[in-house]
Amino acid sequence: MLKIHDFPIDERPRERMIQEGAKSLSNHELLAILLRTGTRNQSVLQLANKVLKKFEGLRYLKEASVEEIVSIEGIGEAKAVQVLAALELGKRVHQLHFQDRYVIRSPEDGANYLMEELRFLQQEHFVCIYMNTKNQVIHKKTIFIGSLNASIVHPREVMKEGIKRSAASFICAHNHPSGDPTPSKEDIHVTKRLFECGKMMGIELLDHIIIGEKNFVSLKEKGYL
Repeated sequence: MLKIHDFPIDERPRERMIQEGAKSLSNHELLAILLRTGTRNQSVLQLANKVLKKFEGLRYLKEASVEEIVSIEGIGEAKAVQVLAALELGKRVHQLHFQDRYVIRSPEDGANYLMEELRFLQQEHFVCIYMNTKNQVIHKKTIFIGSLNASIVHPREVMKEGIKRSAASFICAHNHPSGDPTPSKEDIHVTKRLFECGKMMGIELLDHIIIGEKNFVSLKEKGYL
């Protein structure tokens, strides 16, 4: 049974995908990664080609049933399910629309987006919400967990994620486990530092929200931005 690792390194789809990215691979190479192994008489790449030939490429494969795929010699139920699961994920990603994304137009919108996630936590979690030019949320990431400190909240980590996501702006937020969202001097210092760094990087900090017990404070509304 020929497996992908039986091929020379520069011919292995998995290694090429890691080194060159998924876009560099053909359809049958991507499919071979999902299938993982071939049969005694054919390599996994040959098996992938056979599947695509039967279904005229991806055109009809995306609508195939488990039974139809299993009818191909060398394809068992497990492989058929893996292929169909990958195709279904692709469909769902394709069906995503910008209008489905959460839009933050006010401090209340930002607080509502994070309130239930943060208000019961026993440690402080510093979270950044990255947005596009329409203030739609494109990514959310917990930058660190622990007491807020300017030496820990390094702008480099915050900005690196924003650049990676091509964000136009961001909101940062953290919780106060005490339930009192009153900003500390450290909160204010961190906010001003991130604002200045964001300004230089072209990724605007719109607000810093502190989450308490069913309440919050916006440092923008308090005049610190």
